[in-house]
Amino acid sequence: MSEPLHDPLADTTPPAAPAAVGAPRQAPAFASAAMRVFDLSLGQMLWSRRTIFLALIVGSPLALGVLFRVLEMFGMGGNIRVGGASAAGATIFGGMIWILYLRFIIPVLGVFYGTALIADEVDDKTITYLFVRPISRSAILVGKYLAYLVTTVFVVLPSVVLLYLLVVPLGQGSLAASFPALLKDLGLLGVGLAAYGALFALIGAQFKHPLVTGLVFAFGWEQLALVLPGYLRRLTIAYYLQALVPHSMPQEGLGSVLQALFREVPSPWVSLAWLFGCTIVSLALAGRIVERREYVLEQ
Repeated sequence: MSEPLHDPLADTTPPAAPAAVGAPRQAPAFASAAMRVFDLSLGQMLWSRRTIFLALIVGSPLALGVLFRVLEMFGMGGNIRVGGASAAGATIFGGMIWILYLRFIIPVLGVFYGTALIADEVDDKTITYLFVRPISRSAILVGKYLAYLVTTVFVVLPSVVLLYLLVVPLGQGSLAASFPALLKDLGLLGVGLAAYGALFALIGAQFKHPLVTGLVFAFGWEQLALVLPGYLRRLTIAYYLQALVPHSMPQEGLGSVLQALFREVPSPWVSLAWLFGCTIVSLALAGRIVERREYVLEQ
């Protein structure tokens, strides 16, 4: 007797569902995605060509500090004078923080790093590889911004501490007496890096040639607006940063001269609120632009 034929329809057991090979992956949370981009971008920034530029910029004040110490070793430290009087080490340090760091180094780093967060990916034609990943575009921007902030903070602030150790002891200056001012200066520089970086990240997301636009803003518009009468100076970051500087600078010599140039300044709490607001709003607007903009790569 032949065996009965097997009817496949009679088998009521449903087959096992195959693995969803092509099923879309669930996008990670915003914070998780930003931290992934941060981990990737941090290493790239630390080993990029901009690191050499960062080292040269930060090393210039240290070279001046070494020069001052050498002059003092040869008995010529008293030749450093401000207003006809020999300048104390704390006064020199305060002036270097104001002129070299706040008015030059911090804006320069913000321009060169902040404008490049998105613009470099466009120029290198790698932005499409980032945007095809199942993560928010704004999370990519925030992750790269955090990498910029960590890179610059952990290079600039240690250099300021070294400069402090070199310069403040000049003229028998006391390190312990000026240490609270150093802490204020470190916090002020961190706030400046955050505010400038966020603003120039917005410029980098919006403009086709962001580096030129950022340089014009930092060393054209800000410098002009600060000396013009009226309310234009309130549209700059430097106006609110300089309001915090007199609280961390010595009150004699160069410090008093610089403070006399900028008498009308907002209170520290108002300045901090404006700087914090500028950072958050700039990042939010930059993220919105990146989310909506169509990037066409030139051949």
